[in-house]
Amino acid sequence: MDEVWKREEIQSPCVKLCVVHPEARICVGCFRSIDEIASWSRLTPAERKAIIADLPSRAGTLSKRRGGRMARLGGKD
Repeated sequence: MDEVWKREEIQSPCVKLCVVHPEARICVGCFRSIDEIASWSRLTPAERKAIIADLPSRAGTLSKRRGGRMARLGGKD
């Protein structure tokens, strides 16, 4: 039983900001796809490493929103 707690697994990149971008179809918090999130616990360490290595390149695929409070205030806080 103790072996389960001593495994060296790659942790999830989740930052608890779970919102799927409507166009890119990736989470705006961790940049994983819905399929990657759903299958994370079943992925091998090599598959997890590959996804984590790719995450920084996905950040640029998200477009910024142009509406909401900031737009109404002219970009000021």
